[in-house]
Amino acid sequence: MTKLSKRTIDTLEIKSSDYFVWDETLPGFGIRIMPSGRKSFLIQYRDDSRRTRRKAIGRYGTITVDEAKREARELLAAVTRGENPAEEDKRQKASPTVAAVCERFLKEYVPLHCKASTAKEYKRCVALFICPAIGTHKINSVKRSHIASLQAKHSATPYQANRTLGVLSILFKQAEIWGLREENTNPCRNVKKYEEKKRERFLSTEELQQLSTCLNQMEAAKLESQAAINCIRLLILTGCRLGEIQTLKWEYIKGNSAYLPDSKTGAKRVYLAPATLEVLAGIERLADNPYVIVGKLPGSHLSDMQKPWRRIRKAAKLEDVRLHDLRHSFASSAVGLGESLPMIGKLLGHSQVQTTARYAHLADDPVHMAAARISDELAQIMSRTE
Repeated sequence: MTKLSKRTIDTLEIKSSDYFVWDETLPGFGIRIMPSGRKSFLIQYRDDSRRTRRKAIGRYGTITVDEAKREARELLAAVTRGENPAEEDKRQKASPTVAAVCERFLKEYVPLHCKASTAKEYKRCVALFICPAIGTHKINSVKRSHIASLQAKHSATPYQANRTLGVLSILFKQAEIWGLREENTNPCRNVKKYEEKKRERFLSTEELQQLSTCLNQMEAAKLESQAAINCIRLLILTGCRLGEIQTLKWEYIKGNSAYLPDSKTGAKRVYLAPATLEVLAGIERLADNPYVIVGKLPGSHLSDMQKPWRRIRKAAKLEDVRLHDLRHSFASSAVGLGESLPMIGKLLGHSQVQTTARYAHLADDPVHMAAARISDELAQIMSRTE
């Protein structure tokens, strides 16, 4: 044993086999000298089973003696607290990368627990946001600071940042279940989501007439596919989600209802009004295709509605309207006609009351109109006495 310093280390001779020199001022701290001339700092200690363990600190020349001794002191202090740095180092080396866990997550977890549309979004988040940022990190080395940094990077797009954070949270929870991280170490915990401003766009009576006129004109001139036009009409009249209409099969329709075996909220019954049944009656049934909204390939449904919708809304001069806004417009009309929120929730297939409650403020419009009519009537009565 000797006091390790730059001077003493530089004078250590190279031998035909490895040997160690231990520091007399810090028991357990030493340096290993190899036949190649490489000299590396390390610590040596006994674990709980009294087995001798060693952990490398760094190569002499890359780090100084003082730097190595400071790290050795911290590691040896951890040993006295019952930790095992060598075993932790071994686990760290064996730990898969985030990218590898993502691959397993998409292969084993997502197909069993997610709907097709959700699975598509998960794959997108993994490919575009998660792997480029932390894909090379070991899964058990990711800290909350990494997640917070990723969240902050996408602050300009709060919706996307929050969706990515949600995927990450599920991913790390599953990593714990698979034994790839210690329990209750999810780094997404306490990382705040951004506030999202819910977009509420409803078609007015005039705008709905614009859209209807445009659909009729494009249909007559064959400027757009009949399947796309049929899809939009059914979206307007049913308040369904886009995927529900795209994947609607003729076999689901029984009388004046459509029984969807699956939707965002599970099995769902869609109530078909006479106007909706009229649209359905005008759609040609193909013997080799089970779908109402047929695609270009045999036996397929129309999978891309965004491109035809962009053309249609441009022609109708409604370029700020999304397809999902047609569903909002259905709800808006229902409120305007005096339907209750529970009834609207049933029509839309909401599983939670809070989802329908977003339309509650629209009920103020007919109330204001009623108040105006009553006030006007009272004002006229009072004016007759003057």
